[in-house]
Amino acid sequence: MKQLELTDLRFSYGGGRAVVDGIDATADGPGLIAIVGPNGAGKSTLLDLIAGQKVPVGGSCTLNGHEAHLMPRTALCRLVAHVPQLQPGEIPFTVEQVVLTGRIPYGRGLFENDDDRAAMEMALRRTRLEGFRERRFSALSGGEKQRVLLAAALCQEAPMVLLDEPSAHLDPENEAEMWELLKELKAAGKLVIVVTHHLGLAAQHCDRVWLLERGKLAADGVPCDALETGRLERVFRVPFYWHQNEAGRVFLTYGR
Repeated sequence: MKQLELTDLRFSYGGGRAVVDGIDATADGPGLIAIVGPNGAGKSTLLDLIAGQKVPVGGSCTLNGHEAHLMPRTALCRLVAHVPQLQPGEIPFTVEQVVLTGRIPYGRGLFENDDDRAAMEMALRRTRLEGFRERRFSALSGGEKQRVLLAAALCQEAPMVLLDEPSAHLDPENEAEMWELLKELKAAGKLVIVVTHHLGLAAQHCDRVWLLERGKLAADGVPCDALETGRLERVFRVPFYWHQNEAGRVFLTYGR
């Protein structure tokens, strides 16, 4: 039984064209998978389907053999931590309180217990937010909010972590720290799936890439295969180039 199995998975909005169109894929942790593709390719919708937040119009998305959208919410959240692209509005909570929301699936009363506090402290430490614990979430910058939401996902202690454009608001230092953290989660046995537009970083850090094109899975493989330049040029309609510097580091660029 696979941790994640997508079988002929399909989804459309309001009976329109398929946004996710017949995707077949499987995944087991530990691993770090990037979902990439042009705007409108279906990346975020696919992540929402895996998170059980959308109902397929066809096919299936199963987590440990169970249909994701049919699972009880508490059971689902113990399996999957999901950080969407859109940040919540002006919520009147401190950073510590927001991070503790990751413990809701384990709720055993009105107040957190020692396990909850330990998970929160771990999440704050790993996201370098210990000095932010008393600050209001609404007063943070976009990048700081993104780190808090990631900390809440870590606090959830789910074996699968889904991230939609997690570096969208991060500066280079925090972006580099985030990718190192994702690799640490993989090393700890988690299955991490991240939607990103940063193809070069996906190639550098991920074990596997799912390349989407108009809702279909155009490639599924290791970065050097999935991100083959001819395929990328066809999907993104711009030339791509692989390079290697004197130190042997390989990187990807695009444009004429």
